[in-house]
Amino acid sequence: MNDATAYVLLEDGTRFDGLACGADAHAVGEIVFTTSMSGYQEAMTDPSYAGQLITFTYPQIGNYGISAEAMESDRIHARAAIMRAAVDREDAPGAERGWLSWLRDCGIPAITDLDTRALVRHIRDEGAMRGGVFPAAVSVAQARELIAAEPSMSGRDLARQVTPAHAHTVGAGDGPRIAMIDTGVKLSIVNNLLQRGATVELHPCTASPGELLGDDPDAIFLANGPGDPAALDYIVETVRELVGKLPIYGICLGHQLLCRAVGLQTYKLPFGHHGANHPVKDLTTGRTEITSQNHGFAVLGPNGAKTIDDDDAVRWETDFGAAELTHVNLYDRTVEGLVLLDVPGATVQYHPEAGPGPHDSLYLFDRFIQSIEAGGRDLAQNAGLEAPRR
Repeated sequence: MNDATAYVLLEDGTRFDGLACGADAHAVGEIVFTTSMSGYQEAMTDPSYAGQLITFTYPQIGNYGISAEAMESDRIHARAAIMRAAVDREDAPGAERGWLSWLRDCGIPAITDLDTRALVRHIRDEGAMRGGVFPAAVSVAQARELIAAEPSMSGRDLARQVTPAHAHTVGAGDGPRIAMIDTGVKLSIVNNLLQRGATVELHPCTASPGELLGDDPDAIFLANGPGDPAALDYIVETVRELVGKLPIYGICLGHQLLCRAVGLQTYKLPFGHHGANHPVKDLTTGRTEITSQNHGFAVLGPNGAKTIDDDDAVRWETDFGAAELTHVNLYDRTVEGLVLLDVPGATVQYHPEAGPGPHDSLYLFDRFIQSIEAGGRDLAQNAGLEAPRR
């Protein structure tokens, strides 16, 4: 491209040219790709993308504008947007602003007219890696220095960057009171709990067990969030002290943290799961659901296996009794969820709140609420609650 005004550079030296279309600035971090066909605003405002630059595989991004309703947090957390064909329209019925105008006003670099298919293939083959989006005025030598100075995602604690400074409570329903460790929760997760009558206490990730139990909650919720769960031992130790005292449910990073708290291990995936079209089999119902996902780490299976070969409800022996596999990813056979059999606790790796994405797994919130209302006694049994028929 002779008229390139910006470029993407990866840490292995691979370069992709394009046109600058966001803020006049550079951004560095881990470059990942998402396969979602919509929900670009939700992705950019998802705290789980902190420290990352998003490559959108769907070609046209921005065609329905942005709106306050689509915010998943109070700001953009992704560091840049990488696109094939970006547009700045705001003519959709609910649009309040144009996509590119919003990115520019928020100070977020973006690039378009870039061969995203080639970039995604490279990441798929070589793995997610550090890189950056740079204006053409930034030399490749300068870009290399900036990329080299960026910490690796492995071993990185990003939860402290997205967690609230102080605890606060939302909702006043007649349902259960839930204490949440907010490591970067999406608003749609909180809203799904509120819609089911829950009152939610949002606590900083540094909250102690005593602080989490201070207002006598009925259950503990571990939220999604960015970074490496292996770098969050202080949260793991907090969760470990809570296991067996109250029902505990984890989503995404929360899934990984609860698993580490009971003695299981996590590892970094080659390029992660990012998108809204990932098939997951619920082993308790036999149904396959299309799910929304955003994570770069996964939980090791029994005996340290990175994948689960069969659709069997395999078991782990944990520090708190047995755990049983409940969900498996049908793309790469990784662990997508489990239930603790001897203490009340369950997890899923994906995002059942569908922000953005399909609604196949929304019923998981019903499972959780029903289990809390039963005092956590049947959290394992409720793992078999049928999904609604369509």
